[in-house]
Amino acid sequence: PPVTPAEAARRQTQYETEVARLWAAQPDGAHDIGHLRRVWANAQSIAQAEGGADIEVLLAAAFLHDAVNLPKSHPDRARAARLSADHAAAFLPGTGFPPGKIAAVAHAIAAHSFSAGLAPETPEARILQDADRLEALGAIGLARMFHVAGQMGAALFDPADPLALNRALDDRRFSLDHLEVKLFPVAEAMQTATGRAIAAERAEWMASFRTRLLSEIG
Repeated sequence: PPVTPAEAARRQTQYETEVARLWAAQPDGAHDIGHLRRVWANAQSIAQAEGGADIEVLLAAAFLHDAVNLPKSHPDRARAARLSADHAAAFLPGTGFPPGKIAAVAHAIAAHSFSAGLAPETPEARILQDADRLEALGAIGLARMFHVAGQMGAALFDPADPLALNRALDDRRFSLDHLEVKLFPVAEAMQTATGRAIAAERAEWMASFRTRLLSEIG
């Protein structure tokens, strides 16, 4: 039977409590409970439009997908999604989650990561990947981009060549380069029709922001 709204709310609280415990020693403004709630909201919107997804699996995957949150500079960063999937698989049995669905949650989490390079093979995995990547686009995507870049000591942009017309793109040095290095490609690689439509609108907004920024800096 489908999960009732009351049961979904109870599980959400349970998942948030576990993630908060895991993140207690390493607060990260770009990966906080608000991020998880927005991913879940994105996932619900996409799932409703696309159909065919198991909401019970999607709920757990959305809230546990960043359970192991490693800094961008960490040597195991590319394994964070796999480690999060492993943690979810170990955690969920103690919550009463259906055992037969745990593998689907783990796959969705493992496949959501850009750096992991694992193809999503289920509706839940495709939806979660799109829901998470929408967080890298639009106004929230830009806010998170500059936040992370500031943590890593990057400049806002190269004042001599902000569009990298005469140099190689380097988003570790210049935040604005991240649009071309990763975020615009992300918008073009969405898994679902609904995700592609939302991503295209957000990418267009980011491009207009860049145009405005360039006009302000001359």
